[in-house]
Amino acid sequence: MLDGLTLQNNGVPIYVQLRDQIAAAIGRGDLAPGAQLPTMREVSVQLAIDLNTVQRAYAELEAEGLLVKVQGRGSFVVEKPKPRSRAAEIEILAAKVAAQVQVAGVSLEELAVALHELAKRTP
Repeated sequence: MLDGLTLQNNGVPIYVQLRDQIAAAIGRGDLAPGAQLPTMREVSVQLAIDLNTVQRAYAELEAEGLLVKVQGRGSFVVEKPKPRSRAAEIEILAAKVAAQVQVAGVSLEELAVALHELAKRTP
């Protein structure tokens, strides 16, 4: 799993990049339900980042219902993700996109206009 992680100095916080890449790997099925993730210390050493950064990414993945931490055993991909309401899913997605857009120097208003135009063209 660690081989597939790439961190960039693009203004997006490292923990967000790590969280999003792990979540994407889970979504693609690269990390199957029940799969054990590398320890936070292993990730920290391998990627040469602060342990607190990894802890924050893992904690957010746990809060999102994608990971479960088992004391003394490690962190695992959940067997069945907790169902979330559509509104909760949209809010999480919007927050992720907003963070990326702001780093790119685009205002949320500009994004909203672009999304509105895209929605009009999409059947």
